[in-house]
Amino acid sequence: MVVVDPVSSDASHRNVAAEALWDWPADEAPPRLRVLDDEAEAEHRRGAHGPMRSPPGPDFPGPLATVRRVPSRRSSGDARLEHRLRLRARKRARRTAGALILAVVLLVTLLMTAFGSGRQDVIRTKAPAPAGRLLPVGPPSPQVIAARGSVRIQLPIPQERVTAIGYHRAGPGTLQFTPFGTKANRGFVARTWDRVFGGGDSGGGLRYYELGGGSGAADTALDVGAAAGTDVYSPVDGTVIGISDYVINGRKYGVRLDLEPLSNSSAVVSLTQIAPDRALSVGSTVAAGTSKIGSVVDLSGIEKQALARYTQDAGNHVSIEVHPAATLSIP
Repeated sequence: MVVVDPVSSDASHRNVAAEALWDWPADEAPPRLRVLDDEAEAEHRRGAHGPMRSPPGPDFPGPLATVRRVPSRRSSGDARLEHRLRLRARKRARRTAGALILAVVLLVTLLMTAFGSGRQDVIRTKAPAPAGRLLPVGPPSPQVIAARGSVRIQLPIPQERVTAIGYHRAGPGTLQFTPFGTKANRGFVARTWDRVFGGGDSGGGLRYYELGGGSGAADTALDVGAAAGTDVYSPVDGTVIGISDYVINGRKYGVRLDLEPLSNSSAVVSLTQIAPDRALSVGSTVAAGTSKIGSVVDLSGIEKQALARYTQDAGNHVSIEVHPAATLSIP
């Protein structure tokens, strides 16, 4: 409680005095109100100066009265402004923290994608129709998909029937291919680099997959996927030098067909997982992409084929390898 003097020069004090005198009875003389500072008010409460009395004067005959100090409008406005500023600062802090958390999550995701566990994601392609319902499409258009020195391997399956192309290790005694095209299951960093700077495609849009597994050097076996029963054409110009049974777990599944390419007589191109064409025999000459040599055998009932991870079927395919002629085994 403070004493307010209505004659004070302070506008806030005059406002307090006016409010205090507003409800004073009309038949009584209003008191004189005076503002005391904090120290004077404390002494007044302790009775240091005795009871307060009205000073003499005709204008203020009544006793002194005390009224409660009313905060000025200016101080209230400052408090509201300070409160709004604190709210804005908190909102900015929350937004900043949210942005930092989002940036950390994106960075961790990018690093895990680029340098993750190496798990190969399944990339689905359109499933081919059953072989029995396929209309003849004729031989494939000439397209080289791999090379081994002077030996160029052309696509042995019509382009419309290819489900996927993959490479894996075939063990000792096989020669390594140079794949044409773009590796479809390479890492995020490599894909981003190719998109930004170009390059990485040496096969005109051809895509292939690294299948993993096996032993020996990488990329020594080439698998060209197609539905069982799809026609297979010779991948090279050359001569048939061997036709032998292809046996898995004691059962025959098509043949192994050995071709001597015209471009390199010291190499042998071997194809497996095909049912041979009846007109084919040892000594027959074949032309790349033109001569039909057989059809794809169905192995879905006996093994899980690696190429199936990248197709919507069982992953049936024709497999191609290149061997030195001196190491060709004679059954």
